[in-house]
Amino acid sequence: MSTTHPFEGLLVVDFTHVLAGPACSYYFGLLGADVIKVESKSKGDAIRHRGGTDADAASAGMSTSYLTQGAGKRSVTFDLETEEDLELFNRLLSQADVLVENHIPKTMKRLQLDEGTLSRRHPHLVHCAMTGYGRGGPQENTAAYDVNIQAACGLMDATGTTDSGPVRTGAPVLDYSTALAAAFAVSAALFERASSGKGTFIDVSMLETGLSLMSSTVTDYLKTGNAPRRRGNLANSRSPGAGSFPCKEGVMSLGVNEESHFRQLARALNREDWITDPGYARRDTRKQNASALAAEIETALSTKTASEWEPVLQAAGVPSARLRSLPEALDSPQVKTRGYVQTTEDGSKVPTLPFRIGGAKNYAPASAAPTQGEHNDEIRSWLKQLPTP
Repeated sequence: MSTTHPFEGLLVVDFTHVLAGPACSYYFGLLGADVIKVESKSKGDAIRHRGGTDADAASAGMSTSYLTQGAGKRSVTFDLETEEDLELFNRLLSQADVLVENHIPKTMKRLQLDEGTLSRRHPHLVHCAMTGYGRGGPQENTAAYDVNIQAACGLMDATGTTDSGPVRTGAPVLDYSTALAAAFAVSAALFERASSGKGTFIDVSMLETGLSLMSSTVTDYLKTGNAPRRRGNLANSRSPGAGSFPCKEGVMSLGVNEESHFRQLARALNREDWITDPGYARRDTRKQNASALAAEIETALSTKTASEWEPVLQAAGVPSARLRSLPEALDSPQVKTRGYVQTTEDGSKVPTLPFRIGGAKNYAPASAAPTQGEHNDEIRSWLKQLPTP
């Protein structure tokens, strides 16, 4: 089935920088929206010049971190400290459906672009503000990056081992999960606007997104008072037989959480005796003998490599996967078949969406990532012809 573009005809103004905000608008562009990226006339989006390991690309203002969510957009530069460009920006907002921005509230207030001012001037506009801590509270104007929020929400403290101490995740998960949360919120607001005819203000908190990623842990703590502890590669479910186990070569991750999973694992490892063994037959006794069971699983897995065990265990219905590096994951037949990596006009390879609508094969960016101010002439000329809102 051909790719569907449910947001075709939608104009999204991307007044964001770094990762979370640009990723949010990138998702809308993949789904058909016309995305105009507004940058400063001086340095533009700071992420253009840092991030990734390609120093030459970063020096040219096209870092790999920028390319990740820069494709499919048009770029225009404004100096919003000037009256002329501020007026042009408001003309742009008068035509837009959505504004996505991730500046602290006092910055938006100083620029006369705060939610109160914009709602009066552009009542049709869906204004999505993404900040580290959300509006209200003593930290609403506190600047934050992904790593700061990982520390602030408890995720870092719960990651690692008792020996390692707190460990940040290996990827900026708060940035991209906040982008997805914001895109969900904007979609909901657009759905509401379809019947009400009115725009709205959306307040997205990275801190609360981080807490949402830990929802089951939050609920457990609120009910029991038991704070999460660092468990390394052991399964968060605390199910005996779940976790990461070394093989003859490589590591297998096992999600043995149900009784059926345990029986399937036992059969796949040719250890049907575990099913009737008094020490392992029931979940409660397995928990009492978890260390012994883990040792037996390791012994069984040590007879083959993880590459050999993976198809055997998965075919047996055991939730399992071989530990892969990122290059291995991207090279896997599953990822390739799904078309998760797309190639832009300039040859850059970039990620697409993690879902498909209506059987769509993939979602490719409509164009390569723009250079800073690449579309200044066409956009500024268009805006100057519009009446002052």
